[in-house]
Amino acid sequence: MDTETKILIGQNIKDLRTVMGLSQDQVAKYLDVTREQVSNYERAERNISIKELNKLADLFGVELSDLLEEDKATHKINLAFAFRKDGEASDLDTVSSFKKVVMNYLKMEAIQ
Repeated sequence: MDTETKILIGQNIKDLRTVMGLSQDQVAKYLDVTREQVSNYERAERNISIKELNKLADLFGVELSDLLEEDKATHKINLAFAFRKDGEASDLDTVSSFKKVVMNYLKMEAIQ
């Protein structure tokens, strides 16, 4: 992964994590990695796996492609619709599942 892509992904992760009110530690627990790894992803100092990117896309309620590219309009929409999460990091699985259902529903509606 080139540096520019890592920087973009890291900034997208940080922006969405922040607007949701999640700490790096909460995201790390959700991904089953260390807080330092999340910090490294956000600072573009380490590559993130596709598996982790998919989990983050579900958690943030965005398409995987939204984490991989710079589309300022889509980015603003994603930030506007992100909702804050209070509570335990273990609840993030529930939040992620709910957002995935909503995203799939919206995709089905768009097809009709």
